[in-house]
Amino acid sequence: MKVAASRATENLIGFMTILRREYDRIIRIWGQTLVPPAMTSTLYFIIFGGLIGARVGSFDGIPYMQFIAPGLIMMAVITTSYGNVVSSFFGAKFGKHIEELLVAPLPPSLILLGYLGGGLIRGLLVGALVTVVTLLFTHIRVDHPWLVVASVVLTSLTFALGGFINAVFAKTFDQINWFPTFVLTPLTYFGGVFYSITVLPGWAQSLSHANPVLYMVNTFRYGFYSRSDVNLTVAWSLMVATVGVLFALAYVLLKRGTGVRD
Repeated sequence: MKVAASRATENLIGFMTILRREYDRIIRIWGQTLVPPAMTSTLYFIIFGGLIGARVGSFDGIPYMQFIAPGLIMMAVITTSYGNVVSSFFGAKFGKHIEELLVAPLPPSLILLGYLGGGLIRGLLVGALVTVVTLLFTHIRVDHPWLVVASVVLTSLTFALGGFINAVFAKTFDQINWFPTFVLTPLTYFGGVFYSITVLPGWAQSLSHANPVLYMVNTFRYGFYSRSDVNLTVAWSLMVATVGVLFALAYVLLKRGTGVRD
């Protein structure tokens, strides 16, 4: 019993150490980790919300600037959650100190959770900061607070896991930039951040439903305005299943030492 309790304490200390290191890294370089998403969102609100939004009008009675607000918050959460984990884990690989962590008496699951926690913390901090920026330009209401929190957490974990898996396979810094440029950015821009898919022709709407970001953005938007372009049951099932599958894959890769011991 004492041995088990001692091991649990050691595991907790190890996990908290990784999490604290990730948090300290985010805060230490806040000018790189927190400020850019806020600046980018400000530009989006000025250009899309202020200039173009006046011509667009509204979607389903929601003023355009208010309509895009949840999408911009979610977009910032997606990119920063992904970027935090991929850069941190790949940096550990590049600096060769990840090997010391893997040989430590710490379960791979807790190592993975430590990195995911860092991505989640940064995603939530950036999401909160972009929300503050949003309130400088428009007001938003929150119809379902629990749905807002749950959807942003699941989305952040999904892309944190995606960043981890990318970092596992990446061998150069160029390879960690390939995915956000050619996959993440198109999925986000075509994920209903700036428009409702109801304005698209039928074939484009069908194609949009193959985009997982569409379900995340619309679930998040429903938490604010009780309005969604997708079935919420399908969206929730997809998000939970995606987190489960990606976590299992990341765990297996880490346990095998893929990309680290090769």
